[in-house]
Amino acid sequence: MDRRTFVGTSGLLLAGTLLGGVPIVGGKSGKRKMEADGLGFPLMDLHVHRSSELSMEEILETSRNLNLKIGVMENVAPWGITCDEQLKAYLDAMKHYPVYVGLQLMSPGWSKGLSADLVAQVDYVAMDPQVVEKGNGYGETVRVWEYTAYIDDSETFMERNMAHCLDILIGDEPLDIFACPLFLPACIQREYETLWTKERMRQLIDAARVRGIAIEINDTAHVPHEEFVCMAKRAGLKFAFGSDTRSHTLGRLDYCKRIAKNCRLTEKDFFIPKKSK
Repeated sequence: MDRRTFVGTSGLLLAGTLLGGVPIVGGKSGKRKMEADGLGFPLMDLHVHRSSELSMEEILETSRNLNLKIGVMENVAPWGITCDEQLKAYLDAMKHYPVYVGLQLMSPGWSKGLSADLVAQVDYVAMDPQVVEKGNGYGETVRVWEYTAYIDDSETFMERNMAHCLDILIGDEPLDIFACPLFLPACIQREYETLWTKERMRQLIDAARVRGIAIEINDTAHVPHEEFVCMAKRAGLKFAFGSDTRSHTLGRLDYCKRIAKNCRLTEKDFFIPKKSK
């Protein structure tokens, strides 16, 4: 099955299950896997990256073995896609595979250097708020995922971080998924419950609701927590699972599934990528 057939068929079938049809499974082994997960509907992992440790062949094998729909993303960043030529090469390379094809964006303004026609050919776009310019009192750009990210004052960082998150959510660039929400630098992660106040969480949820942006439940970072997911569900937001992997850990969605179960998420609560043109 080629990618276009996969996306078209799975999109229609998944839409059918949202209307109360029978859950789609990949045979008896797939059905047993879903029953063991305790969720009772097909799963998708929309945050996967190709790498030297994870080839497309390995991605497809895992997809088959786990009855798991996969979304492969490429970063729009200095270390990833930076121009139309690279974006076209990525699209051409991926179009033969039965996976969803996405872009992971790193900073607002990313679309200015890319053709809107080419961007429209991906199935979805996701962005996380993990590059915070002037994120500390020393005027440094804080890369939240780096263990050495330095925060001198937690509240000052949160003010800048919130402004950055809202810039992403209320912007006018294409965006389907807000990825890795609520993640904090290692040095202030112990303050998670204090820094992520209800008011701050509510601001993010309200901004995402205005544009219909889905919330990623990130398995690697274990974010966001149950309180945020339940708040977002009550607000009518959709969700997406993301392993955020570039290695053999593909398919490990234990945190995602636990949060979904505890927050009583159902199939209708999940974002389904659009069909590419």
